[in-house]
Amino acid sequence: MADTVKLPYQKELFGHPVGLYVLFFTEMWERFSYYGMRALLVLYMTAETLKGEQSGLGWTEGEAIALYGWYTMLVYLMSIPGGFIADRLIGQKKAVTIGALLLTAGHGVLAIDAIWAYYTGLGLVILGVGMLKPNISTMVGGLYKQNDIRRDKGFSIFYVGINLGSFTASLSVGLVASVYGWHYGFGLAGIGMLLGLLVYLYGQRFLVQVGNVPTIEEKSNDISIGTLLSQLLKSPLQLGIVIAIIAYAVYSGLTYNGNDSWGFAILYIFLAFVTGMMMMIYKNLNGQVEKDRYVVLLLSLLMVIVFWGCFEQMGGLMNLYAEQKTDRMLFGWEVPAAWFQGANAGFIILFSVFVANIWAKRKLKGKAADSLFKMATGVIIMGIGFVYMVFASMEYENNGSSAMYWLVLAYFFHTMGELCLSPVSLSFFTKLAPARYMALMMGVYWAATGLGNKVAGVIGESASKAGELNVFGGLFIFAVLFGILVLLFIKPLRRLTHGAEDKETIIRDNQTEGFELSDH
Repeated sequence: MADTVKLPYQKELFGHPVGLYVLFFTEMWERFSYYGMRALLVLYMTAETLKGEQSGLGWTEGEAIALYGWYTMLVYLMSIPGGFIADRLIGQKKAVTIGALLLTAGHGVLAIDAIWAYYTGLGLVILGVGMLKPNISTMVGGLYKQNDIRRDKGFSIFYVGINLGSFTASLSVGLVASVYGWHYGFGLAGIGMLLGLLVYLYGQRFLVQVGNVPTIEEKSNDISIGTLLSQLLKSPLQLGIVIAIIAYAVYSGLTYNGNDSWGFAILYIFLAFVTGMMMMIYKNLNGQVEKDRYVVLLLSLLMVIVFWGCFEQMGGLMNLYAEQKTDRMLFGWEVPAAWFQGANAGFIILFSVFVANIWAKRKLKGKAADSLFKMATGVIIMGIGFVYMVFASMEYENNGSSAMYWLVLAYFFHTMGELCLSPVSLSFFTKLAPARYMALMMGVYWAATGLGNKVAGVIGESASKAGELNVFGGLFIFAVLFGILVLLFIKPLRRLTHGAEDKETIIRDNQTEGFELSDH
């Protein structure tokens, strides 16, 4: 009998579909472009306005961190319409193509030295990430059949690309920007995204079976936002709550004296509708088990907001601290401030397997290793990282500068906390969310991540008045106490999950491989 000829999309490399490696390199270059530009963002905005390539925008720290907060929030919020457009209209494959094109154009425009180009470039990047980010991960899952044991390892390989792109971007883009100028750094990020687009287009023949335009049956499986809003109009109590929140949003827009008052007003209106939908979902749940799990799901969202609200000081306030208040001289050479942004991805690559094995050993010994425990522990460990920023701030007040190792230690603890929470939270969310609301709830999860990023911007902005020492100290105390509070109530919270992870525990205990990496 003649051997069956495999089609391109059926071919494998190192035991996985070739399409996985196409998506690996696409995402690697996308993260290269995103994190390369992110490492420069607040540094460029606060740099002095000079003639030549080193000229920045000359903004205050508060203004720069505020825009950084809006930008990083919108990047995640755009995942909601990006995922919706793919799921309901064009499919993930076309959505990723559009996202890559928008990102390439956005980074290219950022290389132009003009204020209109800066805002236009950021807008295109926001739209591009929103189209690409939620959909490329969906395509990775689609490469494997439902019960394929290779799926988890495939995602692990994929996330190596994420962190590899982030790590190399912080080093190369930061170095180019420090030597040749900001816009050369933005341009290098754009070249990276162009390479990712070319890889993706070249590899289309290996992705034939995934990310295609959804069928009518697939579209009918999801509960639409319009359906929930129509139900909200029929519920006087929930509608009244939403209207009250919207009224407050408009009032705050009229009375708040800040530059971005209407930005906050629009955000409050958005949150009002999200609140209304979340209430309607709870009302429509079937039975007490679904409702109890939904309550725990909401708490996990709160932990996500708290975690990223603290963690994302890394790209804003801590990035500025590295630039302005850290002694970065090493053997007579000044380390670019943007390089410190690569510490997070570097630590993830080095310690992800180590952290995963620690949790696996705890589980084998019968000790607490469920998702709630991991997430609360992650918040505490991340909070401890701010102790080192407190020490750095105290050293700066005494000596006029602080040592680099304080930043490195802070980033190390932040990364250890991230490895406990980030790979777990999204998986835990999918276990608790009602199946018929899954697509919508995934959008809510990314919205919570985006809201955490905006909270980080608001906190970082306050440092100009409160001082870094107070901000870092406050973040340490709040994060640690919040994590401890969750641990104190963890037993009743576990009961409310009604064994959502029990079956998974049995399956995982029989597996010999564990490997977790994180994307934020």
